[in-house]
Amino acid sequence: MHDNSLTGQRFFIVTALNILITVAEFLGGIFSGSLALISDAFHNLGDGAAIVMAYAASRISRKKSNQHKTFGYRRAEIISSYLNAIFLIVISVFLIVEAGKRIFEPTKINGILMLIVAIIGLFANAGSALLLNSGKTNNLNIKATYLHFLSDALSSVGVIIGAIVIQLFNITWVDPLVTILVSLYIIKETFPILRDSTNILMQSGPDLDYEAMALDMEKVCGVVSVHHIHAWMIDENRIIFSAHINLQDQMLSNVEVTYQAVEKLLTEKYHVDHVTLQAEVERGRDATKFTTNQNDI
Repeated sequence: MHDNSLTGQRFFIVTALNILITVAEFLGGIFSGSLALISDAFHNLGDGAAIVMAYAASRISRKKSNQHKTFGYRRAEIISSYLNAIFLIVISVFLIVEAGKRIFEPTKINGILMLIVAIIGLFANAGSALLLNSGKTNNLNIKATYLHFLSDALSSVGVIIGAIVIQLFNITWVDPLVTILVSLYIIKETFPILRDSTNILMQSGPDLDYEAMALDMEKVCGVVSVHHIHAWMIDENRIIFSAHINLQDQMLSNVEVTYQAVEKLLTEKYHVDHVTLQAEVERGRDATKFTTNQNDI
């Protein structure tokens, strides 16, 4: 089983590495004249905010549900990943604009100092990414933070190559070019996180075959038809499902048996975590599967 949370020890180590490299790259960028280093420093500053938010969100998400948060606090991590993604995209766009200006107005750059600081940044960011690697698969929040550090590690590689080219051939426009390429890569990698977190916050339906689900439910003994289907996600791993099912007029004790059969089907075949069913006899029998009226909201 993967550890999908941020432990205090990992949080402390990653934060310490982040502070170290942010200060080093800001100073290195100022004294060397490298926009690529300063862009790396901005990304690392964002990483600092990201890791603090991720850690806080992971702690909040463990709180138990109550009368005010009946589904618990799991979406704290989704909000964190959403804000982190927006921050990365905004910073990347800003750096692309600044790099474009530098291409037409090149400045003198100290390639040696740029190279030394970039190497330090590579090791610090790669180490941070490795610490977060185990939890990124099933957690959007940790994935967003992981991508912060991975993108900075790749950025450091680009800065190293740029520093070598600048030092050997004095081609200063390589520095803003590296900044643009890295920023475009970050936008590409971040957009899916922004899309997924937005869909979850908007309670978009998860990627399920709803027609097949409805047909399978109608095959359960006692179920006549299914309508008013709703599905959404609390976080990237937990699916919530509700539906109205028409049954033959019968005793409530028999309805409970049908409920259990439908819940077992949805849990085992479609990996739904929480099922809510409303039994009806005639009401809604002619409704379409996804029709919603105000009484259902």
